Amino acid sequence: MNITGTHINYYFSCKRQLWLFANSIQMEHTSDTVYEGKLIHETTYPQRSSKYEEIQIGGIKIDFYDPKNKVIHEIKKSQKLREAHVWQLKYYIYTLEKAGVKGVSGILEYPKERKTEEVFLSSIDIERIKEIESEIEKIIKSGKAPAIKIKKRCKNCSYYDFCFVNE
Repeated sequence: MNITGTHINYYFSCKRQLWLFANSIQMEHTSDTVYEGKLIHETTYPQRSSKYEEIQIGGIKIDFYDPKNKVIHEIKKSQKLREAHVWQLKYYIYTLEKAGVKGVSGILEYPKERKTEEVFLSSIDIERIKEIESEIEKIIKSGKAPAIKIKKRCKNCSYYDFCFVNE
């Protein structure tokens, strides 16, 4: 199974969203929030596409990689899901290191909030990522979607209508 950065992100934000996405129920194309995030990604640093490389390895796609300094730049809309963002970036670093690229680090960027955060991968993180991969596979292969866990962010989720259709 090719685990992607989206799988990692959804693992931390909502297990039900993870299951739905992985089982081909994808609602992101209907979400204004997702669209706004794409706009921020495309318009905040327009010079990046000529300066940095886009790379794809296995199930991940890194939009901005600086091969000279071995730095992945990951742009996000806000810090509301910071833990998910950090682990998604750690997963990208982990994937590059598994492919033989050593000494990679990452920078999380929140342009609307004018904040950045450096992200590194430790040996403890590697063990945790292996556990997360196993847990993701179990969730995806289970016969039905995990139960709804109502959170503040549900109303802004692209799956909101799907999850709360009877309410």
